[in-house]
Amino acid sequence: MLDDVIRLLSPHWPDYADFIVTERDEVLVAANMFLHRLVRMAKWDITELSGATAQNSDQFGEQSLFEEIGRAQWQQGRDLTSLLSAYQIGARVAWHHVAEVALEVGVPSDVFASLAEAVFIFIDQLSSASARGYVLEQSEAAAARERLRDELGNMLLSDRSDTAAIRAAAARLDWPLPQHAAVILVEPDNPVGSALLARLDQSCLHVRRQRMVCAIIPDPDGPQRRQRLASALHGAGAVVGHAVTLEHLPASLRVAESAAQLRRTNVLRDDPVFVDEHLDSIIVHRDPKLLDAFRHQALAPLTELGPVTRQRLCETLASWLRHLGDRRAVAEELHIHPQTVRYRMSQLRELFGESIDDPENRRRLTLALAWGLPEEN
Repeated sequence: MLDDVIRLLSPHWPDYADFIVTERDEVLVAANMFLHRLVRMAKWDITELSGATAQNSDQFGEQSLFEEIGRAQWQQGRDLTSLLSAYQIGARVAWHHVAEVALEVGVPSDVFASLAEAVFIFIDQLSSASARGYVLEQSEAAAARERLRDELGNMLLSDRSDTAAIRAAAARLDWPLPQHAAVILVEPDNPVGSALLARLDQSCLHVRRQRMVCAIIPDPDGPQRRQRLASALHGAGAVVGHAVTLEHLPASLRVAESAAQLRRTNVLRDDPVFVDEHLDSIIVHRDPKLLDAFRHQALAPLTELGPVTRQRLCETLASWLRHLGDRRAVAEELHIHPQTVRYRMSQLRELFGESIDDPENRRRLTLALAWGLPEEN
């Protein structure tokens, strides 16, 4: 029987055939166990055969053994279907030999039917055991890999991780360390953003953060990478940090978190927001109290005005600074008459005095008004 199995396996599954040859004594023990089991099973009532085999299926530990075979199949990177196909060949050969002997000795028809049923139920059980082992090993390996990916991601975003530890963690994952990397942040209550991050390829690491959903992307400035990211993340409300070397990734994360806060308050409106396109906004808004104090200092001459007049003059002054004093351009932007611009600018000159023409003060006023009007105290 074993010789026939070897012959049939050799063309397509030579490794399995070689195993039977090299481990023949061990395989003979298993085959002997199979035949003795088969004879015992054939004595049962055929209508109770399935239940009986299920209750007594692991008397000799074969279920555990074949589950381990399934695990080994996954560990060796082999396909499960090839193993199950080999089992089917073994079943056909076994039944051929069993049937031949049964006919020779005149086994009664009901026992003959029980033998046939027993062969294929037994093989089905062993196949199920191997399939279960294969899937369990696959799931456990996937879970272990995800734990390693989480560990590496958290190490990359931690100021306390050293280079050697990061290299070791990356080697365990076979994750090539990039020259540069960036973070992508999405609000945790944004299901679209979370789903889009989940679809990023395996070169990206997902990191669990308390306040944001986060991913690390390698070499974000590669050819066409920005365009692809902009397209893939559109509608996700994402923030893409600036590309840095790995040791600076924790600092880049903090900047990206500041950008995410500015997006919540509508200071930044891009979708997605690329941090390196808004560094001026982030620098200015990193300390809201300091910015507020600066704005009120720079715009102090307007403090005593009513809110409507103050807003109107701030809008005019901001446009006048943007257009370098071009009254016609200011009028077109604000949809007012050039004479109205002249009148308002006269008011502003009266309030600010000569400082309105001072280049240093113009720079301060531009900065104070660049991101909208300051809130009232």
